[in-house]
Amino acid sequence: MFVFEELVAMKIQRPPFTLWVILLLTIMLTMGGCSDFTAVVRKVTYPPDFKYVTGQELRSHMDALAFQLQLLNKTLIENNNGQSKLDQQQQVLGILREIELIGSSLQAGEAGSNHPFLQDYMKKFLSIVVQARRSASSNPPNYYFVGRVSGGCISCHNAHR
Repeated sequence: MFVFEELVAMKIQRPPFTLWVILLLTIMLTMGGCSDFTAVVRKVTYPPDFKYVTGQELRSHMDALAFQLQLLNKTLIENNNGQSKLDQQQQVLGILREIELIGSSLQAGEAGSNHPFLQDYMKKFLSIVVQARRSASSNPPNYYFVGRVSGGCISCHNAHR
């Protein structure tokens, strides 16, 4: 009983404020490392129509665009290897629709984007893709604007390197 009476008689001190702050920061960092904490913060700090594209998302979509452009070039070259014109036209239109879909997912919202190059050039690029798709769907197909699609990539990437 003697020890207990001494503990009661002693003044119990509260931990200092800095200890509480350190504890709070540790908990926040631990939670932030286990979840997509930054995405939650972005929902609060950015306007709803702001398009935030992560670096991984940007690389993945750009890789997909590059792959589709390779398919497009291959399809246009294969015309000389006995492919029917109707098959070629359908393949070109499918690839252009896929390019448009990928590009639309990268397009900046009304409030902008965290990648200013996407904000400035993706709308123009998509208008070239739509124009190419329209001209490729005509009878007979006109593939002039299809060549401008890959040119749209080159002009943007050359301007920002």
